[in-house]
Amino acid sequence: MDPTNYTPTHYLWSFADGIGTVTFNRPERKNPLTFESYAELRDMFRALVYVKSVKAIIITGAGGNFCSGGDVHEIIGPLVGMDMPELLDFTRMTGDLVKAMRDCPQPIIAAIDGVCVGAGAIMAMASDLRIATPEAKCAFLFNRVGLAGCDMGACAMLPRIIGQGRASELLYLGRSMSAEEGENWGFYNRITSADALMDAARDWAARIASGPNFGNAMTKNQLNTEWDMSLHTAIEAEAQAQAICMQTKDFERAYTAFIARQKPVFEGN
Repeated sequence: MDPTNYTPTHYLWSFADGIGTVTFNRPERKNPLTFESYAELRDMFRALVYVKSVKAIIITGAGGNFCSGGDVHEIIGPLVGMDMPELLDFTRMTGDLVKAMRDCPQPIIAAIDGVCVGAGAIMAMASDLRIATPEAKCAFLFNRVGLAGCDMGACAMLPRIIGQGRASELLYLGRSMSAEEGENWGFYNRITSADALMDAARDWAARIASGPNFGNAMTKNQLNTEWDMSLHTAIEAEAQAQAICMQTKDFERAYTAFIARQKPVFEGN
């Protein structure tokens, strides 16, 4: 993947200063996903593992909404006519998108305005940081279409972000979480106005991109892998991870800059 010349079919992509921006771009339908866009997003996040020039990712939506989830006509309708093996292929594919988001080493910032529901809410959940506007309405509404709330890792990840009881409320009731609730519960890291949303996301992305990218990737890896570790195992894993980071030039650059009373310039190696 060449981030400078990457031209996806089902969403917009821009790249500058080490920051890649994904924009869902079907505003007339509140930016729903299709079979093809799920797969293309999955493949992009998988490819980013090998793209060192991309140091942070922003995902957002056009037209005042983030993402309305799976398209009713292009996904929900066809699913009704599928048999079990086909359905399992689909649910595994959507789950693979979340795996790819978590496995890509670049921190992902979700910039959320308006509707953020279904698979859109899942993509926000699977991001590393979330900035929203007061108008953001997030809902894990799978049970409202006759399904379980356990979709694309929601029962594993959402309780870790907002707590078991609050996650249970959203997954059983399928109701919208307001921006105020989302911030109070820890789902949103920050609330800002719609006019300032992308500036806030770019500011955080720029701060991440200028940081020790190898170290940031290691942090994301440990956040993922330590979920099912004991405390003793996690401490040993972090000791090994930190020892590896201490061999990087960025660690040496930070020390040299400190001695010279200068700000370090990290290069990601």
